[in-house]
Formats: sequence, structure tokens, C-alpha cells
Amino acid sequence: MRKYLWSVLFLLLFFPVFAQQRENAIASMDEVIYGRKDGMALTMNVLTPKAKSNNRGIILAISAGMRSSFDMALEWSGSVAQPYLMKGYTVFEVCHGSAPKFNNIEIAADMHRAVRFIRYNAAKYNIEPNKLGITGASSGGWISLMMGTSGSEANLNAPDPVDRVPGNVQAVACFFPPTDFLNFGEPGKVSMGTDKLSEFKAAFEFKIWNKETRRFDLITDQNKLLEIGREISPIYHITAQSAPTLIAHGNMDELIPLQQSASFIKKMMEFNVPCELMIKDGGTHKAWPDILNYLVTFSEWFDKYLK
Repeated sequence: MRKYLWSVLFLLLFFPVFAQQRENAIASMDEVIYGRKDGMALTMNVLTPKAKSNNRGIILAISAGMRSSFDMALEWSGSVAQPYLMKGYTVFEVCHGSAPKFNNIEIAADMHRAVRFIRYNAAKYNIEPNKLGITGASSGGWISLMMGTSGSEANLNAPDPVDRVPGNVQAVACFFPPTDFLNFGEPGKVSMGTDKLSEFKAAFEFKIWNKETRRFDLITDQNKLLEIGREISPIYHITAQSAPTLIAHGNMDELIPLQQSASFIKKMMEFNVPCELMIKDGGTHKAWPDILNYLVTFSEWFDKYLK
């Protein structure tokens, strides 16, 4: 996912229109610590729009191939963030614990923490706490769907007050996401760091602490792995309360099958959740020449469901 998404990011970065708008769009950009783990800080960039604030927030899941970095976030601020900033959205570029060091369960937990942090500090950022949207591509799309379908439960007994608010969002618009690792491309085909996703094997390695040996043991039990596969697949978290979701996916995607988005949207329809699938004819898992049009459509989707 990472190697294919870079081409998208670089294409967007060098669109002349974005280069001209960057300075006009961002009033300020602040790096903020939204959590800590393993002695390290989890950070996000908060982009305040120069345009009049609409009191809404858009989260950019800074992720490609389950990897995340500050450099990638800077690129997004000069490209993907622009349509939202120009409309007055406050944009939160969230970096998560990156593979191969951290796996998918840990990545999703980081992102839920980020959503909770943003919601808890909504007044500080001049946004309404329950008017949050999220976007991303590839693994960033997977994150977006996880935030749109899970995390609505608040732990009122959590020691940290940030963790006492929900970690879900109210609208999703994303590109070519994996949605079901247990039926990847066809029924019953499990793909968790295997087959097309073999390059991302580390993100699918899950460990459990062994009290006797005082070390982490790799989980190899197939039933347990299938259970984890359901946990990290957004399609199994869909309910009638899931966030309205727009997905753009190419019908020639060589990495993430179109079936992943199609089956997800079909499931959302069963729960009567507002949703739409935009199929890019000839679209692969690389840059689309008309990607800007899709970003504008995404911003309109957020306008509709966050206002």
C-alpha cells in the first residue's frame, strides 16, 4: 500500500493550484502530542484555516502501507488538506505508531486515541465535538472506516479524561481501503500479511505476553488469528449507527480488490447507513489524473453530513 500511495501524494503535492493555495489556506500549523506509548509521543499537526471557520473538523489519517511519518503529514498539508481548509474546516493530520514496529490493532488504538483527544479538546480548536470527519487512502482508508464503524463506546472509568469520550467520527470519505481481511477478493480468502499483502506482514503479526518466559510470543493459533482478523476488519463493525461513508475505488486496483469496497457498501446498505461507492474506471492503486475532482467531492460529502 505504501509504495503505491506515494505516487498519489507526490502528484497532489505538485499540483500548481495547491502550491498557490497553501499559504492562503493555512492560518497556523501546530504539532500537538495527543498521547504517549512505549516512552514515545504520538503527534498530530493541527491546521487552522485562514478561511472563516465552519466549526467542523477533518482528520487526515496519515498512513500508507500501515506506515506513518511526520514528513508524510507535511506533504498532505500541501495537498490533500487544501480543499477542506479552503472551506473553513480545521484539519488534524494524525500520525500513528508505524509498522513494522506496531501492528494493526495498535494502529487502530492510536487513531481512536487521536479522535478522543480532538473531541475532548474541541472547544480549544473551535470545533463542535460531534462534527468530525475522517479521510485517508489505502491503509489510511482502512483507518477511516475503523473510526467510522467502531469506537463509539466511552470508558467513563478511564483514569485519563481524554479516554472518557467516544473515539468515533460522524462522516467518512476515503480511497481504496481494505475492509475484510477474511474475505479478501473472494469469499473465504484470508489475507493477513499474505498473498498481495505479504509486503506488509509485520502489521499482521500479533503477540501475547508470556508471564513464565517474560517475553512476547507470536500468536500462531489459527482460530485466534481469525478472531483478530474480524476485529481489524471494518466490515464486521458496521451498525445502523455507523458514519455515512463515501468510498472511491478503481476497478483495476492491483493491490486492494474493488470487491473490498463493494462488499462494505453493500453491508452498509443493509443497515440503511448513507453510503456511496464511486468506481474509477481503469483506476489502479496508483495516482489518478483527476484525483483533485474526487477530493472536491469528498469535501462536499463532509459538507452534507457534518453541517
